[in-house]
Amino acid sequence: MNKKKILIKIIVPVLIAVTLTAVWRLKTHPTPTSFENKDGSGPLVTAKNDGDFALETSAVDLKALTSYGLPIIIDFGADSCEPCKAMAPVLKKMNAEMQGKAIIKFVDVWKNGAAAKDFPIQVIPTQVFIKADGTPYVPGNEIGIGFTMYSTRDTNKHVFTVHQGGLTEDQMRLILADMGVAQ
Repeated sequence: MNKKKILIKIIVPVLIAVTLTAVWRLKTHPTPTSFENKDGSGPLVTAKNDGDFALETSAVDLKALTSYGLPIIIDFGADSCEPCKAMAPVLKKMNAEMQGKAIIKFVDVWKNGAAAKDFPIQVIPTQVFIKADGTPYVPGNEIGIGFTMYSTRDTNKHVFTVHQGGLTEDQMRLILADMGVAQ
């Protein structure tokens, strides 16, 4: 009987320590989120951070987003801007539908002005387009949507492609297809 008590005194603290370690591990190292291929052949993309694929964001980490190798559309707008409100359902739908194929983000610049400081935002809504390889998107001639291309003054290197104003779902689909996203 004495050996049982000693064994219990050893096992209970060990089990508590293991449980606490497991809880700490789960909270500090979240399990990656996977987006499966439609044919079930395995993960298309695994999210390193669950927030990377969420629609709304308060900050844009281009290094993290481009690490997925997916095309990116970032919409800079505001919840109280009328054209932005009109575009909100399109962004929500496209974000949900494009999980694992493209990254669609929304930044409310009135709430998170600092998130737009590194981008050429003059009016809202404005969308920034980045190809899967992390370079600025260059639209095909047949796309028929107005874009503004920004380059550096010293080297004339293309650094941003943006669209000012709202986009319809059809226009977003056309742009994503031009960016190489299968739909």
